[in-house]
Amino acid sequence: MMPKLPPDIATPAVVIDAALLQRNLDTAARIKREAGCKVLLATKAFALPAVFPMMREVLDGTTASGEYEARLGRETFGKEVHVYAPAFSEPEVRNLLKLAEHIYFNSASQLQRFLPMVKAAGGKHVGIRINPGYSNATLGGALYDPCAPCSRFGATADTLDGMPWGEIDILHAHALCESMADGSVGLIEHVSRNFATYIRHVKAVNFGGGHFINKPGYDVAKLIAAIKEFRAKHGVEVILEPGGGLAVNAGWIVSSVLDIHRNEKDIAILDTSASTHLPDVLEVPYTPTVVGAGKPGEKRHDYILGGKTCMTGDVIGEFSFDQPLAVGDRVVFADMAQYSFVKSTTFNGTPLPDLAVLEKDGTYRVVRKFGYEDFARRVGA
Repeated sequence: MMPKLPPDIATPAVVIDAALLQRNLDTAARIKREAGCKVLLATKAFALPAVFPMMREVLDGTTASGEYEARLGRETFGKEVHVYAPAFSEPEVRNLLKLAEHIYFNSASQLQRFLPMVKAAGGKHVGIRINPGYSNATLGGALYDPCAPCSRFGATADTLDGMPWGEIDILHAHALCESMADGSVGLIEHVSRNFATYIRHVKAVNFGGGHFINKPGYDVAKLIAAIKEFRAKHGVEVILEPGGGLAVNAGWIVSSVLDIHRNEKDIAILDTSASTHLPDVLEVPYTPTVVGAGKPGEKRHDYILGGKTCMTGDVIGEFSFDQPLAVGDRVVFADMAQYSFVKSTTFNGTPLPDLAVLEKDGTYRVVRKFGYEDFARRVGA
């Protein structure tokens, strides 16, 4: 479905649809209410302070992957801040103690090094991320599987007995990526069966992100039942920290055709780039959905959609359209609220897309425009 956007908006633009985001937040509110758990926003996947006021009404806080995300959560979201990284430096931990109430460590060595510092600060909760040995990442195979062989994420089972469990408040088990309810429930049941010895020492278990709670077909009731059973069995608080699961299908990238090039096939060159604006197209890789388009051959006119950078592989995919594309035509990519804009780059001096919100009343509001200064600052000018 094409978003109802003004015809004269500047492109490229990332557009967050407030009504669709609210629909996703309603799912989170139901899970919180019926399961009695906490739900955090993983800002690694979605971080747009312009819509934090509506998210703050539902969510318990944010979870960060480092100091800057933690600071963003503290200064612009204003509720609980949780933070985890595969490794911290001492200066980073000192700064995080001013920003976050919950700090998760990745290994026995990091815990041993920084636990005295965290405890001395007072009022902080210490977490340890484990590698639960449960794989259910449905996107990108081993590239997106936290429990893939030789993963750097989480303390392995053979290191857990020696940990100071009397000083640890939260057990963290993130093992999912774009997982449906069977994956979410499978992880909860796996941790319940295999890590009960350690759960009895902590106050909370954080089942991380990757719960794709707003993906069509996700059985929310099944997740709620599993959380309730886990809480009843172990007597601990449960935390979820979705990112993409809160932003899925809640935003668009709007682009314009700059030229039609012919080299064996018709190629539409856009002002939107895979390498700079849609990096997951190349990293996962995957082919995004284009509103009104089909697979090659489904409609009358086939086009390769490519970006304007000098990278040969800057190709978004091949699609078909009912009508021929022309310079100035809009091409709209769906499901672009998660990850795309937080990972954008200025490679080749490519302008960053506008950040905009399509309000519930249909108003189009540009939150931020970017210019040469953003590129120049990035390269040290």
